[in-house]
Amino acid sequence: MCKAYKKSCVWILTEERPKVAVVCKILQGVCGDTVFNKDTRIVPILKDGKFTFVYTLVGFTNCVVSDVFIKIVSGKSSFVDFLVFYQDTEPKLDDIPVCAIEETKTDDSESRNTAIYQRCTKFVYINYVYPGIRKIMLYNLQITPSKKPTQTNIFGTRLLLTMGVDIQVVDEKIIKERYAPFSSVDELIDFKSCMRNAPVTNVPISITKKDDRIEISGRLYKNGSLAHDPNIGALSAISCVLRKLGWDKDIIITKHGLEQKHVGKNNKFVQIANKLNIKLDGIDVPKADIEKEYWHYENSGEKLATIFLHLAIENYANGKLIFENHAGCEKGYFLTPNDGPVPLQKYENRVEYKSGNKAKIIHIPDLVMFDVQSGFIVEIEGKKYSKRINGVNQIKLYDAFDEEYVNKYYPGIQTVRTVVLYGSNNTKVVELDVGFLLNENGDLILGPNPPSLIKKAIETAAAGSE
Repeated sequence: MCKAYKKSCVWILTEERPKVAVVCKILQGVCGDTVFNKDTRIVPILKDGKFTFVYTLVGFTNCVVSDVFIKIVSGKSSFVDFLVFYQDTEPKLDDIPVCAIEETKTDDSESRNTAIYQRCTKFVYINYVYPGIRKIMLYNLQITPSKKPTQTNIFGTRLLLTMGVDIQVVDEKIIKERYAPFSSVDELIDFKSCMRNAPVTNVPISITKKDDRIEISGRLYKNGSLAHDPNIGALSAISCVLRKLGWDKDIIITKHGLEQKHVGKNNKFVQIANKLNIKLDGIDVPKADIEKEYWHYENSGEKLATIFLHLAIENYANGKLIFENHAGCEKGYFLTPNDGPVPLQKYENRVEYKSGNKAKIIHIPDLVMFDVQSGFIVEIEGKKYSKRINGVNQIKLYDAFDEEYVNKYYPGIQTVRTVVLYGSNNTKVVELDVGFLLNENGDLILGPNPPSLIKKAIETAAAGSE
């Protein structure tokens, strides 16, 4: 039995579409034993028929948590996927979270750099925004993980562990190898030196220890600026761990490919370099501090509408997710009825596209849902209200997507395409191809001819509001 503790609320701020399994894992991991029931869901909160831009988790019991609220935010380029607050009131920028969480569906068999290094930057960065808070790397894998992790994965995981990041998985049946943190500077350098080098056309990340400095080679130049995200993550994490292990002499990045004009004080690596006293060979690193506004509540992005509609369809219209690619969120897998999750390709013909035939790209929807009742597949393009005509034109480009995926895995099933909008104060939609508008006041506005799945979801949500 629970003791009579005073309960408080959990607030989760995220750029991602909130998922039940992930939110439940967060709640258990941060607030202890939690009981979930078969009806545990994430639902939008409506009042007087209007969306309040807050979601809540229903169907749980926890000794110290009264409610779980979720809001969509927009963060800086190094924003983690979730900030968790334990307080009664809606978080403000100067409130301190209890936990920062990064979630990934990507196994290193798909992209070894993306899976580890690009997330390292976020954990280094947040050390200076919210010093001392708990940090979690949460694996929410949707495909079977690699049987043998790459050396890059092992090295990156050990860096994270040395930085104090807790590694967790959503599905306890998936065994993620647990590695020990590095215990010394020499151990880190020795491990990295034994890893396989990058191809000869790349600049390998190598670490050289000298009496008065450590030199780390790694290219940071990309597309005309300091923008090589995997290496920014790797070099930031290595430097952070070296400092944590006691190295107090110079750390110098060599073979970075940068010129002085590429190094501005607003760059996240430059801000981290100031905190860790990292030098760039041949470059003067400008003085810069970590930006104070780490996040703000999202108030303009199209995903405010697509995420709302996604959860409304699942909760109120028995719609089933096939694919999601909400703006600014991690791209999902194409969910097939029999073959499991399938990662999508960017190109209909990659060779031809790289040779200049830009028509060979595959244009993909932001959201694809299956209407169980009608048997239709609904393909949804999200846009800001001001870009609604672009959305109407965009849905005409889904033929390659249908040919490569829908027709292959759902043969014979009819597709319906529509545009979903966020923004403005308008209360009417005139474009025939626009199925739904969520305006800035939270009004739920159906288009002149919305797909039946959307119509049912919106009407049912509005009817059940407080």
